[in-house]
Amino acid sequence: MNKRNNRFTEIGPFIPQPDDDMIICRCEEVTKGEIRKAVHEGMFTLTEIRRFLRAGMGLCQGQTCSRLVKSIVAKELGLTPGDIEPAVSRAPMRPIEMKILGNDRKEV
Repeated sequence: MNKRNNRFTEIGPFIPQPDDDMIICRCEEVTKGEIRKAVHEGMFTLTEIRRFLRAGMGLCQGQTCSRLVKSIVAKELGLTPGDIEPAVSRAPMRPIEMKILGNDRKEV
């Protein structure tokens, strides 16, 4: 098991910092302190952070904050940002009403 996936590694207690109220993800209003606290609670991957805090799931889909989140997670774990696995990303989608899909059906 490599260091980045070892969840038994003790990273120390969460100690608040003066800049913990800085907003990292503007779309979802996630702060640096929330990200740091999530790491200390056991969320070591970007996918876990996204699912728990919704960081990177707003309108920009992580285009503005993903590097910052990655660097915060890496610093808390004592790793380099290159050691952190990228988050799972999907193409942006929006809901489509069933009547629109029904209009596409061709009569036989």
